[in-house]
Amino acid sequence: MTEVEFWDLVTRSEPAQSQESLVEALKLKLSKLSDEELKVFDKLFGQQMRRSYLWSVWGAAYIITGCDSDYAFAEFRAFLISLGQARYEAVIAQPDSLAKLTAWPEKDGYAYPFIEDYDLIAGQLYEDRTGKELPFMPSGKATPVGKKFSTKPKDLRLQYPELSARFPF
Repeated sequence: MTEVEFWDLVTRSEPAQSQESLVEALKLKLSKLSDEELKVFDKLFGQQMRRSYLWSVWGAAYIITGCDSDYAFAEFRAFLISLGQARYEAVIAQPDSLAKLTAWPEKDGYAYPFIEDYDLIAGQLYEDRTGKELPFMPSGKATPVGKKFSTKPKDLRLQYPELSARFPF
């Protein structure tokens, strides 16, 4: 499996696509892969999860949703991966660029940029088929990379001007 194939598999069909339909679509796509391809897919997914384990990215999640747990941040990073390679790379380089996203999945009328267990689908399929687990790879180090963002509104507005304007707090 190439990186291009990986991104084709994980990228959502539309920005506001629901979590449920996105998960079902990935399950269907992955079910067609061989066991070896599932291993490679899982490894590539883990690499992208680790690349996005950044305080600067967490700050963006904090502004949008008040994201304050490692579990929620993992679901947020899975959402970023689902946006596709170009947008994902843009957000890694400049998290405030996420404000340019024109449509968001929503829950109760609010942006809901989370995908529960998106990173576990390949492992679940592999285990169902083989009875064995894929090797565990943490989705990040003990703490995110970089300088921790400040939760002070003034500091957030300075570091994330576009997101702060789009998601006032």
